[in-house]
Parts: sequence; C-alpha cells; structure tokens
Amino acid sequence: MAKQSIFGRISTLVKANINALLDSAEDPQKMLDQLVRDYTNSIADAESAIAETIGNLRLLERDHEEDLKAATEWGGKALAASRKADELRGSGNAVDADKFDNLAKIALQRQISEENEAKAIAPAISAQTEVVDKLKDGLNGMKQKLQELKNKRSELLARAKSAEAQNKVHDAVKSIDVLDPTSELGRFEDKVRRQEALAAGKAEIAASSLDAQFNQLEDVGELTEVEARLAALKAGVAPTPAIEQ
Repeated sequence: MAKQSIFGRISTLVKANINALLDSAEDPQKMLDQLVRDYTNSIADAESAIAETIGNLRLLERDHEEDLKAATEWGGKALAASRKADELRGSGNAVDADKFDNLAKIALQRQISEENEAKAIAPAISAQTEVVDKLKDGLNGMKQKLQELKNKRSELLARAKSAEAQNKVHDAVKSIDVLDPTSELGRFEDKVRRQEALAAGKAEIAASSLDAQFNQLEDVGELTEVEARLAALKAGVAPTPAIEQ
C-alpha cells in the first residue's frame, strides 16, 4: 500500500499544471516555495520507495537465478546417476544399477521442483520490473517538474525585482518633474522668473531716466543760445544765424 501511495503521489505531481496553480495563487512566490518543498520531499520519498522496490526485484531475480542453477545442477546429477546405472547394468550388476536409477529419479524430481519454483517467480519478476520502470519514469518526471518550478521561481523573483526597480525610478522621476508647479524645482523656477522680471523692470526705469537727462541737456543748450543772441542785440551787434553747412 505504501508503494502504491507513493506511485499515486508521483502521478499526481507529474500531471500538475504549474501555470494553473500560479494563476490561482494569491501569493505566487509563496506558492512556488511551498511547491518546491513539497516536490523535494516527495522526490525523497519516491526515491526511498523505488530503492526498496528495486531491492525486492533484485532478490527475486537472484532467487530465480539460483532456482535455475539448482535445476541445472540436479539435471547433471540425474544424468550422472543414470549413466552410472547403465554402466553397472552393462557389467551385470543390476542391484546397484537400480539404486543409481533411483538416485537419478530423485535428482530429476528435485530438478522439476527447482524449475517449478523458477517458473512461479517469473511473473512476479515481470510485474516488479514493470513497476520499477514506471516508478523511475515518474521520478524523472518529478525531477523535471522540480527544475521547472525552480526556473519559474527564479523568473518570478527577477520580474518582481525588475518591477520594483521600475516603480522606484518612476517615483523618483515624478518627484523632480520640472512641469509640476508644486515641486521644489517648480517653485525655484518661478522665483528665478520673478527675479528676472524685476531686473528687467529696473533696467527699463534706468533707461527712461537717462533719456530724460539727455533731454534736459538739450533744453539747457537752447537757453544758452538765446541768452547769447540777446546780449548781442543789446550790444548793437546783429546776431549771425546758424546756417546749415
């Protein structure tokens, strides 16, 4: 029963659809870890059961070989006793010849007995060999599944780490988004723009004041010219108008 139970577990685990199990799991990583542990433990149990089954098979094979060997040996003894009986009978010793013929018969009976035991063991050997082959195939299937599980687990962990890293990058980029008016960089840019506007305003005011000063200088020049001409008139000297060259 224990061997049949192990065989059933092997069949169930080999047929398990790993992708379907992962799709239905709330936490695929924990599910994979548990499956890896279950498969590893089941493989150890299966290997133990298969080793015991193989050991029993080898005992049966050894018994079968010993039965065949014993049958051959008893056959040889029967032949030797029969020849000795023929030899004694040929020399006229019928009494001893009968004794050796009886020994030959006993040897033949033992030969038949050993052959029957060998025949009886043969079906069990055949059945056990089939079981062992199936168990070995199932065990190889389990080992392949275990490797598949480990690969899936590694792939899942790598994808999870990659997704986590991408999320961190996206969060970092979002935190320094220059288009975000609520970010520190946005506020600093707004402050710089206000300072630039203030400087431009001061420059405009300064330029306007400079123009006014130059206008005042022109007005002063005109007044000086007027005073000079007035003085000339009072002195009786006709003022000479400025003629464009």
